[in-house]
Amino acid sequence: MKHSALLIILLTAVLPVTLTAVAADINVASKTAPTGQLDPSLRNEVTAAIDRSLTWLATKQRADGAWSNNMFPALTALVVQSYIATDHPAKATALPKALTFLTSCVQPDGGIYKPIPGRKGGGLSNYNTAICMTALHATGNRDYERTVLNARTFVAGAQHFGDDEYKGGFGYDKSTGRAYTDMLNTFYATRAMRMTQSVEETRPAGEKKVEIDWKEAATFISKLQNPADTGDDAGGFFYNPTDPKAGTTTNAAGKVIFRSYGSMTYAGLLGLIYADVSRDDPRVRSAFDWTAKHWSLKENPGMGAEGLYFFYNVLTRSLDAYGQDLVPTSDGKLIDWRRDLAKRLVALQEIDPDSGGGYWINKDNRFWERDPILVTAYTVLALQLTL
Repeated sequence: MKHSALLIILLTAVLPVTLTAVAADINVASKTAPTGQLDPSLRNEVTAAIDRSLTWLATKQRADGAWSNNMFPALTALVVQSYIATDHPAKATALPKALTFLTSCVQPDGGIYKPIPGRKGGGLSNYNTAICMTALHATGNRDYERTVLNARTFVAGAQHFGDDEYKGGFGYDKSTGRAYTDMLNTFYATRAMRMTQSVEETRPAGEKKVEIDWKEAATFISKLQNPADTGDDAGGFFYNPTDPKAGTTTNAAGKVIFRSYGSMTYAGLLGLIYADVSRDDPRVRSAFDWTAKHWSLKENPGMGAEGLYFFYNVLTRSLDAYGQDLVPTSDGKLIDWRRDLAKRLVALQEIDPDSGGGYWINKDNRFWERDPILVTAYTVLALQLTL
């Protein structure tokens, strides 16, 4: 069980026993699962919900092996990641077809995407490549090593180094020539580069190892964090330097502030962790403090229903990486986030009467979340991290 220094202080402050005594009480005298672990009943509910979802997803796979819109292979890669860690019966047939589709999207430049000339953002080449290379690497199949190495070269080449506010970040598609980077693409790029880092040890002798400029990436991420003088928004993150997805406010000094919101704050927190910024760094601590102050599972704080399931997905990844089992809220409560999130997501699952499978869907279509395949993949990955 993981405990940060903050958690130990909080526990000893609110409970009149030592931390050792708490652990003993939980393990010996109580039927409640230890902090950070689901009780057996809820664990079974989560496992059943995941199995229903994988059953449903198997019925939705296209003939070419893709899921959802086959012009964007990242949608398929997210489902692939959902299957990898399971022993679901559909895995044996669904996964090989999906992996064949993903490799069919490999481009001569090493990216894993489909070109869409004339489209704003192009084929979302950085977004698709980052998610696809992470999925291929996660299979553990060494046949994909060369593909992942080439994809790392592509993503590293997508980092923006112009002399502007976008420096150090990543955007959707560098080939469009737009000077544009954002927190979402930077999150996925840093995640992909960190998750696939071990493959560099297989790079042939004489071939230069590839890495992004982590310092510049951390600097860009930090630019998207509201400073201490921004009141309720302090410590939270926004989307990019010019696009206030959650709107703006004006502080007492008359300065326009981009509003912080939940999904980008968790993405920013995790991006800093991937960039090896210390958990004791003020940027990391203030980001976590913002999430605790604005804790909610009923909405994406600051955005309502918009991007809700991506919010659930990145929340689990962020808190798991941060090593935090309990979240101290502003009203003095300690939230066991795994338990509460698991209950919330299981309750939100829809059942398909035809297949008996389960899925999730967001009635708000912003960020493609009315696509049940995308949303179900987000949710399965989130639930897997609660187990």
